[in-house]
Amino acid sequence: MPAPHCCALSRGAERCVRHRLLRRMRLLVRPATVLRRHRDLFARRHAAQSRRKCGGRPRTIHSIRPLVLRLAKENPGWGFRRPHGELLVLGVKAAASTGWDILRESLAT
Repeated sequence: MPAPHCCALSRGAERCVRHRLLRRMRLLVRPATVLRRHRDLFARRHAAQSRRKCGGRPRTIHSIRPLVLRLAKENPGWGFRRPHGELLVLGVKAAASTGWDILRESLAT
């Protein structure tokens, strides 16, 4: 009598395993993957909405241009690098390339 009971149990176990395998094969992605992608999508959307509207580097302060041009006019031997150092001494924070660009634009016009 125990033999048929064991076979029925093994058939039931086999059916259960087959059912689970078929079910897994039917799902191309796991539910956790779908939930993770959904979370990532909303995180990117929220990050995009809270980001600044205009991208890139902040604009240069308008008062720097006349100051750089004045320093270059009063000291013609300084070249391109020295006005940046003088701006730092005056407490104006700007990149060295900002001064170079301003001087290059003024020479072009």
